[in-house]
Amino acid sequence: MNDITKTHIVASKSSWIEGEAVRQLEQMATLDGMVRAVGMPDLHPGKGTPVGAAFESSKVIYPHLVGNDIGCGMGLWQTDILNRKVKLDRFVKNLSGLEQPWTGNISDRLQLAGLTHEGAFSPLGTIGGGNHFAELQKLEKVYDQSLFDGLGLVDDKAALLIHSGSRGLGEAILRSHIAKYAGEPLHEGTDDFSAYINRHDDAVKWAIVNREVIADRFLDCLNASGTRVLDICHNSVTPYGRHWLHRKGAAPSDKGAVVIPGSRGAITYVVQPVRSAWDMSLCSLAHGAGRRWKRSEVKAKLSKRYKVNDLTQTKLGGRVICEDKDLIFEEAPEAYKDIEQVMTDLADAGLVKLIASYRPLITYKTRRV
Repeated sequence: MNDITKTHIVASKSSWIEGEAVRQLEQMATLDGMVRAVGMPDLHPGKGTPVGAAFESSKVIYPHLVGNDIGCGMGLWQTDILNRKVKLDRFVKNLSGLEQPWTGNISDRLQLAGLTHEGAFSPLGTIGGGNHFAELQKLEKVYDQSLFDGLGLVDDKAALLIHSGSRGLGEAILRSHIAKYAGEPLHEGTDDFSAYINRHDDAVKWAIVNREVIADRFLDCLNASGTRVLDICHNSVTPYGRHWLHRKGAAPSDKGAVVIPGSRGAITYVVQPVRSAWDMSLCSLAHGAGRRWKRSEVKAKLSKRYKVNDLTQTKLGGRVICEDKDLIFEEAPEAYKDIEQVMTDLADAGLVKLIASYRPLITYKTRRV
């Protein structure tokens, strides 16, 4: 088997996948110990490593394939906010402070999750930059009522989607590895391998707690409460039979229902993975729509069409809280691929069954700091 045949991309001819993303995927397949590399429909170029991909390796792991935001993922909460009582102007006014340090008891919160002091000084309960967000959503359509009910979702109340990760903790772990090994792998049975896995697993737990605290803070601003329905990590390395599975911007299909958002101006989907297709996709799914434009390109492309205030509302009627003038352009809906095409590709490949779709109401990125 040559290196190119180690790669597979789950996408139809209707999907646009950049040549650079394919090149990066194929390059990762040439790494020592690499067994397979699979790209999702949202595959796009990253900083040397493609995003929207899963990598199977034998006897070694590559921390740079996981990246610096270990544990990044999506959490979905069913809130007690009745759809008919959502007041966008009032809610937008009340939502603030999520970029400020959380004033709760960080040590106790981490201890409840089985975590020690590491990460105690990272900004727990904050969303972060880039494509991270907290988003209030309204049910658009139910595709499978039984699965919908089984998750504890309800049709007359808003949902809350949180996308965030391990913040500075994951960054510190990757930097420590790169300083010693650069892009070289860690080998099973070595002390450094075990040390990385332990720190990685703690960062994944930390990221889960971070999403929980963000959800609490968001709902507190609205005098509301909620129950977590699911939490899915899409940046990780985990055992895969006798091998190892790296996911970089790829949601797991072996952990139950998955939420797959588009942009802040597009529909979000909740899906049930189909078990029979696990091997073909390395037990992975797309984690979103995937970027269409590089961040550095977006403002130049859109600044003549839009003013900043134009971007605080979406074509779907949603509101956007983002007081960073560069970021609000970088994360514009036009910068992302078509989530409908991504979902079509996943369904046509036999990877998912649709459960429900949601429409964004308020997307919180950051207030001015």
